Amino acid sequence: MAVAKKITINDVALAAGVSVSTVSLVLSGKGRISSATGQRVNEAVEQLGFVRNRQASALRGGQSGVIGLIVRDLTSPFYAELTAGLTETLEAQGRMVFLLHGGREANQLLQRLDMLLTQGVDGVIIAGASGVGSELCERAAAKGVPLVFASRASYLDEADTLRPDNMQAAQMLTEHLIRRGHQRIAWLGGKSSSLTRAERVGGYCATLIKYGLPFHSEWVVECESSQKQAAEVIGAMLRRNPTISAVICYNDTIAMGAWFGLIRAGRQSGEGGVETFFGQQVALGAFADVGENALDDLPIVWATTPAREMGHTLADRIMQRIDNTEVQAGHQIVAARLVPVK
Repeated sequence: MAVAKKITINDVALAAGVSVSTVSLVLSGKGRISSATGQRVNEAVEQLGFVRNRQASALRGGQSGVIGLIVRDLTSPFYAELTAGLTETLEAQGRMVFLLHGGREANQLLQRLDMLLTQGVDGVIIAGASGVGSELCERAAAKGVPLVFASRASYLDEADTLRPDNMQAAQMLTEHLIRRGHQRIAWLGGKSSSLTRAERVGGYCATLIKYGLPFHSEWVVECESSQKQAAEVIGAMLRRNPTISAVICYNDTIAMGAWFGLIRAGRQSGEGGVETFFGQQVALGAFADVGENALDDLPIVWATTPAREMGHTLADRIMQRIDNTEVQAGHQIVAARLVPVK
């Protein structure tokens, strides 16, 4: 049986009527090549079925076209959306994403990074890396590979980081409810070990204090990301504190459960106002990691920081670092947007 001939860069150059170096420049995206020449080369690549050897290109000192991505928790909706946005943007630029699951242990993250660095990637993005940022930065710098972090909270002072502004989101959400007439606002959800929750609760408390409103520690209740548990907890909260007129929920899952809990308690959520008293509606506010079009159609006011859009921004950032090694590391903080009840 005849063996199909492997298509080489020389075959592409011959078919396009250009030199091998011109083909190389087109594939790498470097150099000043006319659009007509670039089109001829790309058409030849497609017609011949040429597959670029990215690793060989990297060994020759060029770019491999591969971006390494380590995600600490792929089950997190935030990081799943972030990964989708990042991949969309990089693939549209002809880049390939090499995805690894980082795991929760620090040594696992370090092992994954070492694996990527030995594969000749052009840059690395790490989504979620609490506690080992400095060592990761040192290893990437030793190899001359740009490294950018994406996180849900502000724990990496020394690194190039993109993260949402959790405190601003909570302040905006709390202030909106206050302006709607609510003075007794509670908090539901998240675990005390979560830095994201700590930042959000900090924004909530700071806003209550700013407006001279009461804050009670028993009004800040932990809850797993479970609709069933949230429904039960909000019911118990309102039985103990019936004058609460608004509740801020840690995420969309808890908000959905809280809404069902309010229906069960006969206090279905709404915007309400200064006339909201015991036995009437309770307003809900919540945080979301998706765009406005993807939000549940419920009477909830949202503070949203779309993770997919953050992924687009993250892709642009790593490409800036790859194309210009002089770009300094810095913090980019993404503000939340308020989506009122429709």
